[in-house]
Amino acid sequence: MNESLALLLLVIVGLGGLVLIPLGLPGLWVILLGIIGYGWYTDFNPYGLWFLLAEIGLAFLGEVLESWIGFRFARRYGGSRRAGWGALIGGIIGAIVGVPVLLIGSVIGGFLGAFLGATLFEYTNQWRAGGSVRAGWGAVLGRAVAAALKIAVGVVMLVLAIVVALFSGWQST
Repeated sequence: MNESLALLLLVIVGLGGLVLIPLGLPGLWVILLGIIGYGWYTDFNPYGLWFLLAEIGLAFLGEVLESWIGFRFARRYGGSRRAGWGALIGGIIGAIVGVPVLLIGSVIGGFLGAFLGATLFEYTNQWRAGGSVRAGWGAVLGRAVAAALKIAVGVVMLVLAIVVALFSGWQST
């Protein structure tokens, strides 16, 4: 396999990783594995240690953003700290429960779980349905915003990897 084919494989794996993100699956880590695989194939010629550490840092940043934003939106929409935790826990459980439904199950489960988790946790805190539902709605919006930001991080990771690989190949010719 030549470097062009390896780069094409990196692009395909990266795009696959981007598709996995809204499904609640570890798309950033798939992208990172594609980058490491390309680096391994090329004896890490285009990618140095600092580049790989930066890519790992971006993947962790995406994961932290996803958790933090869902939590913050539940709070922004009037929920307590408990609602934020409910959104986080409910979103994770919902995504796991939804996995058996092909493709969209984990997405729907994640959104529904975040809503139900935030609503339930907030309801047990203030015993008022209106404020609890509002916190649940905030959790759903937060999950959507978090997925969009996580996709943006994935795009940055992939574009950086491709540009560095292409620049390295262009420089050596």
